[in-house]
Amino acid sequence: MNKLLQPYSPHAFALLRIVTGFLFLWHGSQKLFDLPPAGYDVPVWIMSIAGPIELVGGALVMIGLFTRPAAFLCSGMAAAAYWVGHANGGLLPIVNKGELAALYAFVFLFISTYGAGIWSVDAIRSKTRAG
Repeated sequence: MNKLLQPYSPHAFALLRIVTGFLFLWHGSQKLFDLPPAGYDVPVWIMSIAGPIELVGGALVMIGLFTRPAAFLCSGMAAAAYWVGHANGGLLPIVNKGELAALYAFVFLFISTYGAGIWSVDAIRSKTRAG
C-alpha cells in the first residue's frame, strides 16, 4: 500500500495545507465580520488579536505565501487559544472542547516545518528566483 500512495504525498500535503488554511480563515472572518454568524459573544481582545491572525494567516497558508512564518504564527495562536479558552475546562481536549484548537496548533506546526510544498505561491516564487 505504501508504494501505491507514496507518489501522491506532495499532493496530499498540498491539500492538507489548502484546506487547513481555508477552514482557519473562516474563524477570523467570524470574529472580525460575524460572517458566518457566530451566535455567541467573543471578548473584544480576542477578536482584535485572534481574528486578524486567523483571517490573514489562514489565507496566506491556504495560498502558500510566506507559509512557514504564517503557519508558525497560526500554530502559536491556536496553542494560545487552547490554553486560554479550553485548558481550564479539564485535562483532556475531549472534555474541555479544545480538540480543534489543539489539532490546528499541531497541523500548523507541521506545515511551518515542512514548508509550502506544491501548488503554492512560495513554490512559484522560488522557481522564478532560481530561473
